[in-house]
Amino acid sequence: MNVELVPVKREDIETVWKMQVEAFSGLLEKYQDYDISPAADTIDKVIARFEQPWSTYYFIVAENAKVGVIRIIDKKDGSRKRISPIWIMSEYRNKGYAGQAIREAEKIYGENNWCLDTILQEKGNCHLYEKLGYHQTGQIDKISDLMDIVYYEKD
Repeated sequence: MNVELVPVKREDIETVWKMQVEAFSGLLEKYQDYDISPAADTIDKVIARFEQPWSTYYFIVAENAKVGVIRIIDKKDGSRKRISPIWIMSEYRNKGYAGQAIREAEKIYGENNWCLDTILQEKGNCHLYEKLGYHQTGQIDKISDLMDIVYYEKD
């Protein structure tokens, strides 16, 4: 059950965008967060993020398949490295791939000085990040009556 992070190339962006929309569509339906949901992103928004010099997308590869994607933001200026977003396609969830992908990213970029955020109501996500050594910062943004965003750091 090994995971490999394979850098995304420019010609792969449409695939990344389609995977992102599909992977986050259930959460978009559940929380109706059309302003911030990755499922509502346009391909142009994904291209713009891809082209940022501090941003790298990786396919999460396991079982000889692209099981998901992780984007790492590293400005290389001492600020926290950021995971935003990470997803596993529905048919590959609950197999440990997200945790392995984050550990692989930490091998590449260093284990400390990370941040990320997630939906507070998604307890599985919170559990995963806490299991990997991330702790809540205390900052929680109320998005709607259904949803809050909680912020995590790892030192």
